[in-house]
Amino acid sequence: MRPRLTLVCTVVVALVSALLLWLGWLLVGGVARSVPSLPAGTTVRVGGVAIPAERLNEAIGAAARADVLRAGLIAFPLVVAAAAVVSWVLVGRVLGPLHAVTATARRLTVESLDTRTGLKDARGEVAELAAGFDAMLDRLQAAFDAQRRFVANASHELRTPLSVLRTEVDVTLADPTADVEELRRMASVVRDATRRADDLISGLLLLAHTEGAELADVRAVDLADVVVPALAAVRAEAGRRGLRTQLRAEPAPTRGDPVLLERVAGNLVENAVRHNVAGGWLEVSTGTTEDGVRLQVGSSGPEIPGDRVAELFEPFRRGPVARTANTPGSGLGLSIVRAVVQAHHGTVRADPVPGGGLMVTVQLPAG
Repeated sequence: MRPRLTLVCTVVVALVSALLLWLGWLLVGGVARSVPSLPAGTTVRVGGVAIPAERLNEAIGAAARADVLRAGLIAFPLVVAAAAVVSWVLVGRVLGPLHAVTATARRLTVESLDTRTGLKDARGEVAELAAGFDAMLDRLQAAFDAQRRFVANASHELRTPLSVLRTEVDVTLADPTADVEELRRMASVVRDATRRADDLISGLLLLAHTEGAELADVRAVDLADVVVPALAAVRAEAGRRGLRTQLRAEPAPTRGDPVLLERVAGNLVENAVRHNVAGGWLEVSTGTTEDGVRLQVGSSGPEIPGDRVAELFEPFRRGPVARTANTPGSGLGLSIVRAVVQAHHGTVRADPVPGGGLMVTVQLPAG
Protein backbone atom coordinates (compact mmCIF):
# COMPACT_ATOMS: atom_id res chain seq x y z
CA MET A 1 0.00 0.00 0.00
CA ARG A 2 2.85 2.39 0.77
CA PRO A 3 4.32 2.34 -2.78
CA ARG A 4 0.89 2.75 -4.35
CA LEU A 5 -0.04 5.72 -2.14
CA THR A 6 3.36 7.29 -2.80
CA LEU A 7 2.89 6.86 -6.55
CA VAL A 8 -0.58 8.40 -6.41
CA CYS A 9 0.66 11.42 -4.42
CA THR A 10 3.63 11.88 -6.79
CA VAL A 11 1.43 11.71 -9.89
CA VAL A 12 -0.97 14.26 -8.39
CA VAL A 13 1.90 16.64 -7.59
CA ALA A 14 3.32 16.16 -11.11
CA LEU A 15 -0.02 16.96 -12.73
CA VAL A 16 -0.51 20.03 -10.56
CA SER A 17 3.04 21.22 -11.30
CA ALA A 18 2.55 20.71 -15.05
CA LEU A 19 -0.72 22.63 -14.89
CA LEU A 20 0.94 25.51 -13.01
CA LEU A 21 3.81 25.56 -15.53
CA TRP A 22 1.36 25.73 -18.41
CA LEU A 23 -0.62 28.50 -16.74
CA GLY A 24 2.60 30.42 -16.09
CA TRP A 25 3.58 30.02 -19.74
CA LEU A 26 0.22 31.43 -20.85
CA LEU A 27 0.29 34.31 -18.37
CA VAL A 28 3.81 35.35 -19.33
CA GLY A 29 2.83 35.45 -22.98
CA GLY A 30 -0.20 37.56 -22.20
CA VAL A 31 1.80 40.02 -20.12
CA ALA A 32 4.39 40.39 -22.90
CA ARG A 33 1.75 41.33 -25.42
CA SER A 34 0.68 44.23 -23.22
CA VAL A 35 4.04 46.02 -23.56
CA PRO A 36 3.52 49.53 -25.11
CA SER A 37 4.32 49.83 -28.82
CA LEU A 38 7.32 51.86 -30.03
CA PRO A 39 7.45 54.15 -33.08
CA ALA A 40 7.67 52.31 -36.35
CA GLY A 41 11.08 52.04 -37.99
CA THR A 42 13.01 51.78 -34.72
CA THR A 43 14.87 48.73 -33.53
CA VAL A 44 15.15 47.20 -30.04
CA ARG A 45 17.70 44.69 -28.86
CA VAL A 46 16.09 41.71 -27.10
CA GLY A 47 18.47 39.08 -25.85
CA GLY A 48 21.32 40.59 -27.87
CA VAL A 49 19.32 40.49 -31.09
CA ALA A 50 18.06 43.61 -32.91
CA ILE A 51 14.28 43.39 -33.28
CA PRO A 52 12.11 45.84 -35.28
CA ALA A 53 9.68 47.77 -33.12
CA GLU A 54 6.76 46.18 -34.97
CA ARG A 55 7.82 42.71 -33.64
CA LEU A 56 8.74 43.83 -30.11
CA ASN A 57 5.73 42.34 -28.33
CA GLU A 58 6.13 39.00 -30.13
CA ALA A 59 9.82 38.84 -29.34
CA ILE A 60 9.38 39.70 -25.66
CA GLY A 61 6.62 37.09 -25.34
CA ALA A 62 8.73 34.41 -26.98
CA ALA A 63 11.74 35.24 -24.79
CA ALA A 64 9.62 35.23 -21.59
CA ARG A 65 8.02 31.91 -22.46
CA ALA A 66 11.43 30.41 -23.19
CA ASP A 67 12.69 31.57 -19.79
CA VAL A 68 9.62 30.05 -18.11
CA LEU A 69 10.13 26.75 -19.92
CA ARG A 70 13.84 26.62 -19.00
CA ALA A 71 13.09 27.31 -15.34
CA GLY A 72 10.15 24.92 -15.36
CA LEU A 73 12.16 22.07 -16.88
CA ILE A 74 14.65 22.45 -14.04
CA ALA A 75 12.11 22.91 -11.25
CA PHE A 76 9.58 20.31 -12.45
CA PRO A 77 11.70 17.17 -11.84
CA LEU A 78 12.98 18.61 -8.56
CA VAL A 79 9.41 19.20 -7.34
CA VAL A 80 8.29 15.74 -8.44
CA ALA A 81 11.27 14.09 -6.75
CA ALA A 82 10.70 16.07 -3.56
CA ALA A 83 7.01 15.12 -3.62
CA ALA A 84 7.91 11.45 -4.00
CA VAL A 85 10.31 11.56 -1.05
CA VAL A 86 7.93 13.52 1.19
CA SER A 87 5.00 11.24 0.23
CA TRP A 88 7.04 8.13 0.98
CA VAL A 89 7.97 9.46 4.43
CA LEU A 90 4.52 10.76 5.35
CA VAL A 91 2.71 7.66 4.08
CA GLY A 92 5.13 5.55 6.08
CA ARG A 93 4.35 7.50 9.22
CA VAL A 94 0.60 7.22 8.60
CA LEU A 95 0.72 3.50 7.85
CA GLY A 96 3.10 2.73 10.70
CA PRO A 97 0.27 2.06 13.19
CA LEU A 98 -1.40 -0.18 10.61
CA HIS A 99 1.77 -2.26 10.41
CA ALA A 100 1.69 -2.54 14.19
CA VAL A 101 -1.91 -3.77 14.06
CA THR A 102 -1.01 -6.27 11.32
CA ALA A 103 2.01 -7.51 13.26
CA THR A 104 -0.11 -7.94 16.36
CA ALA A 105 -2.70 -9.90 14.39
CA ARG A 106 0.01 -12.21 13.01
CA ARG A 107 1.38 -12.89 16.47
CA LEU A 108 -2.01 -13.80 17.89
CA THR A 109 -2.75 -17.37 18.86
CA VAL A 110 -5.21 -18.93 21.27
CA GLU A 111 -2.48 -18.80 23.92
CA SER A 112 -1.49 -15.17 23.29
CA LEU A 113 -4.79 -13.33 23.12
CA ASP A 114 -3.52 -10.94 25.79
CA THR A 115 -1.31 -9.24 23.15
CA ARG A 116 -2.33 -5.68 22.30
CA THR A 117 -1.18 -3.13 19.73
CA GLY A 118 -0.07 -0.66 22.40
CA LEU A 119 -0.49 2.37 20.10
CA LYS A 120 -0.53 5.49 22.26
CA ASP A 121 0.68 8.16 19.79
CA ALA A 122 -1.75 7.38 16.96
CA ARG A 123 -4.36 9.97 16.06
CA GLY A 124 -7.55 10.12 14.03
CA GLU A 125 -8.99 7.16 12.19
CA VAL A 126 -5.89 5.05 12.75
CA ALA A 127 -6.23 5.52 16.52
CA GLU A 128 -9.88 4.48 16.28
CA LEU A 129 -8.88 1.39 14.28
CA ALA A 130 -6.26 0.41 16.85
CA ALA A 131 -8.66 1.00 19.74
CA GLY A 132 -11.35 -1.04 18.00
CA PHE A 133 -8.88 -3.84 17.33
CA ASP A 134 -7.80 -3.90 20.98
CA ALA A 135 -11.44 -3.89 22.11
CA MET A 136 -12.14 -6.82 19.80
CA LEU A 137 -9.19 -8.69 21.32
CA ASP A 138 -10.58 -8.00 24.80
CA ARG A 139 -13.91 -9.54 23.80
CA LEU A 140 -12.20 -12.51 22.14
CA GLN A 141 -10.03 -13.13 25.19
CA ALA A 142 -13.07 -12.99 27.48
CA ALA A 143 -14.96 -15.39 25.19
CA PHE A 144 -12.05 -17.84 25.00
CA ASP A 145 -11.54 -17.70 28.77
CA ALA A 146 -15.23 -18.35 29.34
CA GLN A 147 -15.09 -21.21 26.84
CA ARG A 148 -12.11 -22.75 28.61
CA ARG A 149 -13.85 -22.53 31.97
CA PHE A 150 -17.01 -23.97 30.47
CA VAL A 151 -15.18 -26.95 28.94
CA ALA A 152 -13.22 -27.56 32.13
CA ASN A 153 -16.34 -27.39 34.28
CA ALA A 154 -18.32 -29.58 31.88
CA SER A 155 -15.54 -32.16 31.87
CA HIS A 156 -15.44 -32.13 35.66
CA GLU A 157 -19.21 -32.41 35.96
CA LEU A 158 -19.34 -35.31 33.51
CA ARG A 159 -16.39 -37.05 35.12
CA THR A 160 -18.13 -37.16 38.52
CA PRO A 161 -21.05 -39.45 37.57
CA LEU A 162 -18.78 -41.55 35.36
CA SER A 163 -16.39 -42.03 38.27
CA VAL A 164 -19.29 -43.06 40.48
CA LEU A 165 -20.43 -45.57 37.87
CA ARG A 166 -17.00 -47.08 37.46
CA THR A 167 -16.35 -47.25 41.20
CA GLU A 168 -19.66 -48.92 42.01
CA VAL A 169 -19.29 -51.47 39.24
CA ASP A 170 -15.67 -52.25 40.14
CA VAL A 171 -16.43 -52.64 43.85
CA THR A 172 -19.42 -54.87 43.19
CA LEU A 173 -17.54 -57.06 40.71
CA ALA A 174 -14.62 -57.39 43.11
CA ASP A 175 -16.92 -58.70 45.88
CA PRO A 176 -17.51 -62.43 45.28
CA THR A 177 -20.11 -62.53 48.07
CA ALA A 178 -22.30 -59.74 46.67
CA ASP A 179 -25.94 -60.68 47.17
CA VAL A 180 -29.13 -59.42 45.59
CA GLU A 181 -29.44 -56.57 48.07
CA GLU A 182 -25.93 -55.35 47.26
CA LEU A 183 -26.67 -55.57 43.53
CA ARG A 184 -29.85 -53.60 43.99
CA ARG A 185 -27.97 -50.93 45.95
CA MET A 186 -25.36 -50.74 43.21
CA ALA A 187 -28.08 -50.51 40.55
CA SER A 188 -29.76 -47.68 42.45
CA VAL A 189 -26.47 -45.73 42.62
CA VAL A 190 -25.79 -46.38 38.94
CA ARG A 191 -29.30 -45.22 38.05
CA ASP A 192 -28.86 -41.95 39.97
CA ALA A 193 -25.45 -41.32 38.41
CA THR A 194 -26.83 -42.06 34.95
CA ARG A 195 -29.76 -39.70 35.51
CA ARG A 196 -27.39 -36.96 36.61
CA ALA A 197 -25.21 -37.44 33.52
CA ASP A 198 -28.30 -37.45 31.30
CA ASP A 199 -29.61 -34.25 32.90
CA LEU A 200 -26.23 -32.60 32.47
CA ILE A 201 -25.93 -33.56 28.82
CA SER A 202 -29.50 -32.42 28.13
CA GLY A 203 -28.77 -29.09 29.80
CA LEU A 204 -25.56 -28.62 27.82
CA LEU A 205 -27.33 -29.39 24.54
CA LEU A 206 -30.16 -26.98 25.34
CA LEU A 207 -27.70 -24.26 26.36
CA ALA A 208 -25.67 -24.72 23.16
CA HIS A 209 -28.83 -24.75 21.06
CA THR A 210 -30.26 -21.61 22.66
CA GLU A 211 -27.23 -19.32 22.94
CA GLY A 212 -27.03 -16.99 19.95
CA ALA A 213 -29.74 -18.90 18.04
CA GLU A 214 -32.90 -17.63 16.40
CA LEU A 215 -36.23 -18.91 17.65
CA ALA A 216 -37.74 -21.51 15.33
CA ASP A 217 -41.26 -21.60 16.82
CA VAL A 218 -42.69 -18.19 17.70
CA ARG A 219 -46.30 -17.85 18.77
CA ALA A 220 -48.45 -16.07 21.33
CA VAL A 221 -47.70 -17.20 24.90
CA ASP A 222 -49.15 -16.10 28.23
CA LEU A 223 -46.64 -16.36 31.05
CA ALA A 224 -49.53 -16.85 33.47
CA ASP A 225 -50.26 -20.16 31.74
CA VAL A 226 -46.61 -21.18 31.76
CA VAL A 227 -46.07 -20.97 35.53
CA VAL A 228 -49.01 -23.22 36.44
CA PRO A 229 -47.49 -26.50 35.19
CA ALA A 230 -44.10 -25.44 36.54
CA LEU A 231 -45.53 -25.14 40.07
CA ALA A 232 -47.48 -28.38 39.69
CA ALA A 233 -44.25 -30.23 38.89
CA VAL A 234 -42.62 -29.19 42.20
CA ARG A 235 -45.70 -29.25 44.42
CA ALA A 236 -44.80 -32.62 45.97
CA GLU A 237 -41.22 -31.62 46.79
CA ALA A 238 -42.36 -28.25 48.13
CA GLY A 239 -44.85 -30.04 50.37
CA ARG A 240 -42.17 -32.37 51.73
CA ARG A 241 -40.01 -29.39 52.63
CA GLY A 242 -42.89 -27.45 54.16
CA LEU A 243 -42.64 -24.48 51.80
CA ARG A 244 -45.37 -21.86 51.75
CA THR A 245 -46.23 -21.28 48.10
CA GLN A 246 -47.99 -18.20 46.76
CA LEU A 247 -49.00 -17.61 43.12
CA ARG A 248 -50.17 -14.29 41.64
CA ALA A 249 -50.78 -15.03 37.98
CA GLU A 250 -51.98 -11.97 36.12
CA PRO A 251 -52.17 -12.01 32.30
CA ALA A 252 -48.73 -11.49 30.75
CA PRO A 253 -49.04 -12.00 26.97
CA THR A 254 -45.84 -12.20 24.94
CA ARG A 255 -44.54 -13.95 21.84
CA GLY A 256 -41.95 -16.69 21.79
CA ASP A 257 -41.22 -20.39 21.88
CA PRO A 258 -43.70 -22.01 24.31
CA VAL A 259 -41.39 -24.93 25.12
CA LEU A 260 -38.43 -22.70 25.93
CA LEU A 261 -40.54 -20.31 28.00
CA GLU A 262 -41.92 -23.26 29.95
CA ARG A 263 -38.31 -24.29 30.56
CA VAL A 264 -37.57 -20.80 31.93
CA ALA A 265 -40.44 -21.00 34.41
CA GLY A 266 -39.59 -24.61 35.29
CA ASN A 267 -35.93 -23.86 35.96
CA LEU A 268 -36.72 -20.83 38.11
CA VAL A 269 -39.31 -22.67 40.18
CA GLU A 270 -37.13 -25.79 40.53
CA ASN A 271 -34.19 -23.69 41.71
CA ALA A 272 -36.42 -21.82 44.15
CA VAL A 273 -37.61 -25.11 45.69
CA ARG A 274 -34.35 -27.00 45.44
CA HIS A 275 -32.20 -24.27 47.00
CA ASN A 276 -34.73 -23.22 49.63
CA VAL A 277 -34.68 -23.88 53.38
CA ALA A 278 -37.08 -26.13 55.29
CA GLY A 279 -40.26 -24.27 56.19
CA GLY A 280 -39.40 -21.39 53.83
CA TRP A 281 -41.51 -19.56 51.29
CA LEU A 282 -41.88 -19.37 47.52
CA GLU A 283 -43.62 -16.62 45.54
CA VAL A 284 -44.33 -16.65 41.81
CA SER A 285 -46.00 -13.76 40.00
CA THR A 286 -46.67 -12.64 36.44
CA GLY A 287 -48.03 -9.41 35.03
CA THR A 288 -47.51 -6.48 32.70
CA THR A 289 -45.18 -3.52 33.10
CA GLU A 290 -44.46 -0.33 31.16
CA ASP A 291 -41.70 -2.16 29.26
CA GLY A 292 -43.56 -5.41 28.53
CA VAL A 293 -44.43 -8.43 30.64
CA ARG A 294 -42.78 -9.80 33.78
CA LEU A 295 -42.20 -13.18 35.40
CA GLN A 296 -40.90 -13.01 38.97
CA VAL A 297 -39.87 -15.91 41.19
CA GLY A 298 -38.72 -15.26 44.76
CA SER A 299 -37.77 -17.64 47.52
CA SER A 300 -36.21 -17.80 50.93
CA GLY A 301 -32.79 -19.29 51.55
CA PRO A 302 -29.31 -18.53 52.82
CA GLU A 303 -27.98 -15.03 52.29
CA ILE A 304 -26.11 -14.37 49.04
CA PRO A 305 -23.65 -11.47 48.81
CA GLY A 306 -24.80 -8.88 46.31
CA ASP A 307 -21.50 -8.96 44.41
CA ARG A 308 -21.89 -12.70 43.79
CA VAL A 309 -25.43 -12.69 42.46
CA ALA A 310 -24.33 -12.13 38.85
CA GLU A 311 -22.12 -15.24 39.05
CA LEU A 312 -25.17 -17.45 39.47
CA PHE A 313 -26.00 -17.00 35.76
CA GLU A 314 -22.65 -18.48 34.73
CA PRO A 315 -22.58 -22.20 33.86
CA PHE A 316 -21.93 -24.57 36.78
CA ARG A 317 -22.24 -21.82 39.40
CA ARG A 318 -24.39 -23.03 42.27
CA GLY A 319 -24.13 -20.23 44.78
CA PRO A 320 -23.11 -20.75 48.41
CA VAL A 321 -22.04 -24.27 49.32
CA ALA A 322 -24.54 -24.45 52.18
CA ARG A 323 -27.28 -23.65 49.70
CA THR A 324 -26.60 -26.55 47.36
CA ALA A 325 -24.30 -28.98 49.07
CA ASN A 326 -26.95 -31.69 49.39
CA THR A 327 -29.13 -30.80 46.45
CA PRO A 328 -29.09 -32.19 42.91
CA GLY A 329 -28.53 -30.15 39.81
CA SER A 330 -25.81 -29.35 37.32
CA GLY A 331 -25.55 -25.60 37.84
CA LEU A 332 -26.96 -24.86 34.36
CA GLY A 333 -30.46 -23.77 35.36
CA LEU A 334 -29.95 -20.00 35.45
CA SER A 335 -27.54 -20.16 32.50
CA ILE A 336 -30.29 -21.72 30.40
CA VAL A 337 -32.76 -19.12 31.69
CA ARG A 338 -30.47 -16.27 30.64
CA ALA A 339 -29.83 -17.80 27.20
CA VAL A 340 -33.56 -18.34 26.53
CA VAL A 341 -34.51 -14.86 27.74
CA GLN A 342 -31.85 -13.23 25.57
CA ALA A 343 -33.07 -15.24 22.59
CA HIS A 344 -36.50 -13.69 23.24
CA HIS A 345 -34.92 -10.19 23.34
CA GLY A 346 -35.63 -9.88 27.06
CA THR A 347 -33.63 -9.32 30.22
CA VAL A 348 -33.22 -11.26 33.45
CA ARG A 349 -31.77 -10.13 36.75
CA ALA A 350 -31.44 -11.52 40.23
CA ASP A 351 -31.54 -9.59 43.51
CA PRO A 352 -30.74 -10.91 46.98
CA VAL A 353 -33.64 -10.93 49.41
CA PRO A 354 -33.02 -9.24 52.78
CA GLY A 355 -32.65 -11.94 55.39
CA GLY A 356 -31.73 -14.60 52.85
CA GLY A 357 -33.03 -15.78 49.51
CA LEU A 358 -33.16 -14.69 45.91
CA MET A 359 -35.61 -12.81 43.70
CA VAL A 360 -35.27 -13.47 39.93
CA THR A 361 -37.11 -11.14 37.52
CA VAL A 362 -37.58 -11.93 33.82
CA GLN A 363 -38.66 -9.06 31.56
CA LEU A 364 -39.94 -9.86 28.05
CA PRO A 365 -41.46 -7.75 25.27
CA ALA A 366 -45.23 -7.63 25.26
CA GLY A 367 -47.01 -9.74 22.64
